Amino acid sequence: MTQPNETLQAPPPNDVLTTLDQILSSRKGASPETSYVASLYHKGLNKILEKVGEECTEAIIAAKDASPNQTKDLIYETADLWFHSLVMLHHLGLSSTDITQELARRFSLSGLEEKARRKHD
Repeated sequence: MTQPNETLQAPPPNDVLTTLDQILSSRKGASPETSYVASLYHKGLNKILEKVGEECTEAIIAAKDASPNQTKDLIYETADLWFHSLVMLHHLGLSSTDITQELARRFSLSGLEEKARRKHD
């Protein structure tokens, strides 16, 4: 695994979530002085949730301001939102696999059926 301040080469797109999961797990033991993610873990869940909320707001604003030919800001802000959501999941002992498994489970249901089931669970 890489050191916190080491430059990483981007993995193939299909491996991005798996690679991020590995990096986020490794940062739990890193020094907050050398790793942004470690500093978030060190500050605790409330700070992580604050960042998720901030990135969510920025993604919403970028979507509102986006046009069909101008989506760069939306993509950038959504990547920030996904990243900080993954930090939140890892802080809570989960990973992207937990989310992709849930999304895969939903393929066998219609969206309306899945939503109705949540009300009864």
